[in-house]
Amino acid sequence: MRLCQQCDAKPVHALGLTAHIFRHGITNIDAMTDLPENLRQHVKRHTCLPDVHIASQLRSGDGTTKLLLEMPDGDRVESVLIPGKDRLTLCLSTQQGCAMGCDFCMTAQAGLKRHLDAGEMVAQVQIAQREAGKDKVRNLVLMGMGEPLHNFEQVARFVRIATDPAGMAFAPRRVTISTVGLAPAIRRLGADGLPCNLAVSLNATTDDVRDRIMPVNRRYPITTLLDAVHDYIAATGKRVLIEYVMLAGVNDSDADAQRLCWLLAEIPCTINLLPFNEFEGSRYRCPNDTRVSAFRATLVKAGFIAVVRESRGRDILAACGQLFSQRQACAA
Repeated sequence: MRLCQQCDAKPVHALGLTAHIFRHGITNIDAMTDLPENLRQHVKRHTCLPDVHIASQLRSGDGTTKLLLEMPDGDRVESVLIPGKDRLTLCLSTQQGCAMGCDFCMTAQAGLKRHLDAGEMVAQVQIAQREAGKDKVRNLVLMGMGEPLHNFEQVARFVRIATDPAGMAFAPRRVTISTVGLAPAIRRLGADGLPCNLAVSLNATTDDVRDRIMPVNRRYPITTLLDAVHDYIAATGKRVLIEYVMLAGVNDSDADAQRLCWLLAEIPCTINLLPFNEFEGSRYRCPNDTRVSAFRATLVKAGFIAVVRESRGRDILAACGQLFSQRQACAA
């Protein structure tokens, strides 16, 4: 709207400009021939659309596609297209690397290089849509490289663009932000009413274990985190998704399952169990199917909706916790 006002273009053209860029993924301003010439020239002079392109891509035997994307400054991040029965999901990145240091996550080994801006997140969606062709991306999960709530302002801006009916027009229920547990940002997410779902990576039932595998817990221990989740639910009325990466011999015991039931007793949630996705150099191992089933059975018996999430793209290091752009850049 501001660009239209600056060159005396009609307000209706703001909707057309927004639709071209965000809905149709058109980045060539000259191709927007239904817009006035003076507006097109003004936009070209005063804006810069990010030049993001595919550096390489890998396709898994299960149909998952991992895209290595090069940003305008040469930094590389990864996005993952995950086919499902009735939907195509894009797992996109919000940072180049990650500062959270989770011990079981390959991305954490890279550390944090920089935040991505909202335009670079939009570009990931646009590129994925082009790659998907007629099978349009339906779900967006901010679960790729980085901690979304560590980059709150740009992530919030992206989510509003993604869910704006005049923008990318994704249904809010199809957009999910995943966090390791930045408690103040979770409260802000609820207070701001950001139109999306919340997933929280809990991954342990005691502070001792969570301190070891997720350093963020030393700042925001489990009770502090769950208090923030309570506040988020009170502000939004939404259920949350609790993610629990299962590490053999670390957090997968019967006692852990029972403590998890106790911790989440007052929280409206669905629990996603994620058997650990192994990678070279990791000290952790994936529990066997019998242990995973027993853990889930305890949760179900207590009345929880608990799902064992199928890992996709393991053979190309595209599964949860395996994204690490430097590694793929070498492989490519």
